Amino acid sequence: MTTTAADSAPEPVDENVWLEEIYGEEQLAWVKEQNSRTEDLLEDADYAGLEGSILEVLDSTDRIAMVGKRGDWYYNFWKDRHNPKGLWRRTTWESYCADSPEWDVLLDVDELAAAEGQEWVFHGATFLRPGAGEPYRLALLALSPDGGDANRYREFDVESRSFVDQARGGFDLPTAKGNVSWLDADTLLVASTADGLPKTASSYARTAVTLKRGAELAGAPLLFEVPEHHMMAVVAHDSTPGFERTFAVDYIDFFNRRNLVLRDGEWVQIDVPTDVNVSAHREWLLFRPQQDWAIDGTTYPAGSLLACGFEDYLAGARELAVLFAPDARTSLQSWSWTRNFLLLNLLKDVSSEIRVLDPSRPSDGPGGAWAATLLDACPPLHDVNAYAVDDEDAEASDGGAGDDFWLVATGFTTPTTLMRGTLERTSDGTPGVVSRHAVVKASPSFFADADYEVQQHFAVSEDGTRVPYFQVAPRNLALDGQNPTQLSGYGGFEVSRTPAYSGTVGRAWLERRTSLSAGADGDAPHSRGGVYVVANIRGGGEYGPAWHRAALQENRHKAYQDFAAVARDLISRGVTSRERLGCVGGSNGGLLVGNMLTRYPELFGAVSCGVPLLDMRGYTRLSAGHSWIAEYGDPDVPEQWEYIRTFSPYHLLKDGVEYPETFIWTATSDDRVGPVQARKMAARMLAMGIPNVWFHEALEGGHAGASDNRQAAALQARSQHFLWKALAGGLA
Repeated sequence: MTTTAADSAPEPVDENVWLEEIYGEEQLAWVKEQNSRTEDLLEDADYAGLEGSILEVLDSTDRIAMVGKRGDWYYNFWKDRHNPKGLWRRTTWESYCADSPEWDVLLDVDELAAAEGQEWVFHGATFLRPGAGEPYRLALLALSPDGGDANRYREFDVESRSFVDQARGGFDLPTAKGNVSWLDADTLLVASTADGLPKTASSYARTAVTLKRGAELAGAPLLFEVPEHHMMAVVAHDSTPGFERTFAVDYIDFFNRRNLVLRDGEWVQIDVPTDVNVSAHREWLLFRPQQDWAIDGTTYPAGSLLACGFEDYLAGARELAVLFAPDARTSLQSWSWTRNFLLLNLLKDVSSEIRVLDPSRPSDGPGGAWAATLLDACPPLHDVNAYAVDDEDAEASDGGAGDDFWLVATGFTTPTTLMRGTLERTSDGTPGVVSRHAVVKASPSFFADADYEVQQHFAVSEDGTRVPYFQVAPRNLALDGQNPTQLSGYGGFEVSRTPAYSGTVGRAWLERRTSLSAGADGDAPHSRGGVYVVANIRGGGEYGPAWHRAALQENRHKAYQDFAAVARDLISRGVTSRERLGCVGGSNGGLLVGNMLTRYPELFGAVSCGVPLLDMRGYTRLSAGHSWIAEYGDPDVPEQWEYIRTFSPYHLLKDGVEYPETFIWTATSDDRVGPVQARKMAARMLAMGIPNVWFHEALEGGHAGASDNRQAAALQARSQHFLWKALAGGLA
């Protein structure tokens, strides 16, 4: 369905403004009333078993404990049934390789929360680089009081396993949005909104300061500043020995930025267009343009990866080595440096491919590219990612070296596997890299994955674009239109949806059984499970920046046309039918399925819409909403509102339409999107008398909707159970 301003209804008066007061007594009373109504519907005899089954997956002690290496230690953050808020811990390499590692617990977040009377959520640690030959000891821990984006940064000593007392000069920054970087043992670079420091219109830090140990944040000297209408300021110090540099980034919006480096007390801008992503590593400067970049008579395509010497580029050199050039099927997703090599993680028709580049050996091809070797580690229809273990690890006690790498592989029916490998140059001097890797850990299987088959199909969108999607279904699937099918998507911000193993989806959807239709012989009905589908629509990053930019702003409808095309393809192929087809999405994916609800109601039997954007007239007033104008457009500009209103679900609801069964869910403490849009959409639908509209709001958990495994299990169980009841059993 093509959407235009002409076929949009006039903008209605917003009768639900009163719900925008997030913590108001009357508003929370409405939330609790709706929660109770939804819980009465969903929390039936089957629900407890489903939630318990999902929680068993999330709490499994057989899951891989992923680690990050600092010095001789391997650090991990772990949640389970006994530690719902989690343990920050570490172990040695020898211990990690054992079936049951011996963990040195550094911080028990549950104990901390109980002692301080605050529901802390652990958001990571940033270590101070130690002096030569010294161990890593001091770290800044990011702790959120409610799971939101605002963090309190507190200095922690891993040897004493305690916070450094603020009375003794320990760093303890008030809860706020921002970022922090160590400059040296007694100095932080801080971008923060705390203590009255200015915010941007997007609610992020507008300034960065230099904070000395023992000093007050409010009085710290200014280091960097961005305009109020820009997205945020970021500062970071690169402490790599021999390449120490301080950087600042002026994020104009999600896709444009200015990159600066501090030289002799002055900020020097790195001369590139604002839509060229820049990263520095040792002597190298890498560039990834978001649009075609013409420089000195050469045009480099969007999504390519280019390299130049750091100092050479700042001195005016513009001879760039082409490390990767995209094609119609292949895109660059990420990269990682080992000591001597560069790992490129690629997607070819949404299946992984990994290349290893050697800067010391140029290839015979044009552009001065580095010699490349394909890593033999990527089966079809799988997601495999390679990244460095520790690029500075020359002689480690675990026997590793700076060219060691992690390899993480997963697929819809393949539990995640963690491998460790080593890269080295060919011994005969020919261009190329030899790699060896071996399995370190493997996740258990949580459902009968061998009973299911993964296929990739391509739907054709309205403008003829081929849109890939993954289908996970029982082997020998009956193509009779009767299979309960869950269609998932995102389609925004250049985020790619790739194959991934999910014990939750396996148990809560694929393996669930119901009797829906009579057999071909007219006898007993078949018992069948669900089909799970992931759509790789435009707006995402599966085919690089061009795939993303194809659905920006006035072209947003292309993402929704792609998703609808996948739905039609599933129906035309006999996989499912309108009555058996549901869709699910969160955040920008919530906006996606909100548009399925309002623009394509004839295609779906049920919609599960989580932590969503829905009122596009008011989205820029959300805490972080102003930063998304580059993605959606500015509703305060009349000519832009004319196209934005065509994908604003809150404004597209109409009387007399048969809408799908609808479940809208959110979280009170979400400080990125917030609960307001979900509340207002549900309230308007209920007031219009639209049947079978359900709403639930978790009182904590931030934008993720859950801050521990118990909450996550409840959230996922509600969404999955709603879809199953709507598509396979009826919401009676």
